Amino acid sequence: MNRKSFVCLLLVLPFFVISCGSGGDGDTLSGRIEVDGSSTVFPLTEAVAEEFRSAEPEIRVTVGSSGTGAGFKKFSRGEIDITDASREIQPNEVTALEGAGIAYQELTVALDGIAIVVHPDNDWVNDITVEELRAIWEPNSEVMQWSDIRSGWPDEDIHLYGPNTAHGTYDFFTEAVMGESGSSRTDYNAVSDYNVAVQGISSDQYALGYFGLAYYEENSEQLKLLGIDNGDGPVKPSLDTVKNGTYAPLSRSLYIYVSKSAAERPAVQRFVEFYLENSGTLAQEIGYVPLPDEEVKKQLEAFRSFHSDAAGSQTSESESTD
Repeated sequence: MNRKSFVCLLLVLPFFVISCGSGGDGDTLSGRIEVDGSSTVFPLTEAVAEEFRSAEPEIRVTVGSSGTGAGFKKFSRGEIDITDASREIQPNEVTALEGAGIAYQELTVALDGIAIVVHPDNDWVNDITVEELRAIWEPNSEVMQWSDIRSGWPDEDIHLYGPNTAHGTYDFFTEAVMGESGSSRTDYNAVSDYNVAVQGISSDQYALGYFGLAYYEENSEQLKLLGIDNGDGPVKPSLDTVKNGTYAPLSRSLYIYVSKSAAERPAVQRFVEFYLENSGTLAQEIGYVPLPDEEVKKQLEAFRSFHSDAAGSQTSESESTD
């Protein structure tokens, strides 16, 4: 290489490096986004994160599934940017976030139904009433055998599986069935990983349990889904019955919560908007119910307003210290 060519390369190289950076509009974004929380929302968030990696390979999104309650604790300690939740935030969690000075935005990402399932060889039950569910799961329940639920059912011990107290599904189910969050018998197989419940129920003819519909859809060949009778006849959870509200009272919304400090970062803005824009297709593939288009638009507008306010607040704080 002659001297003239070498000088030209030195002049061009800095421009090339600068033009390939991440500081301007249209440039590649980079960074790390931490998500944790609900095991129910986890399959949807993980699916979104996988699709997002193809669109934004320089942004690393890690997704955990410690449970809704555990996720809110991490969120209030500033350990994660986004927390998944299978129920709305509770007053004590709001207080913890306020005490930590963490502002947040709640966003609905999909709808879900809680599935009540038994072993496929269970041939005596196809549906169950809300009153019977209450009798089974209430604190200090006297239901120990299947025959304690309905006359004619087997005189065999009933083996129960459900989420532990860290899960939003536990909170939602107990409130929907018992009328009080956390009101439940304690002598059951309380799992932190729903796959453990799937394995337990699919290998035990006398088992019964509950978890999010997506876990049933993923393991439908190993489980039997029950209809729920809330007074108007048995209804099974499906895309249609959850969306139109006839699967009552075990239909619910699923959420993500984004912190204000995270929303100020362009990488997080890109991820959350990608999440909302793609959650419909991915939710249906997984077994959840997508939000109506108008609701997706509403959630996008809410988030854009939130991160615009966050950016404006950051600018004001910066100017006030100059």
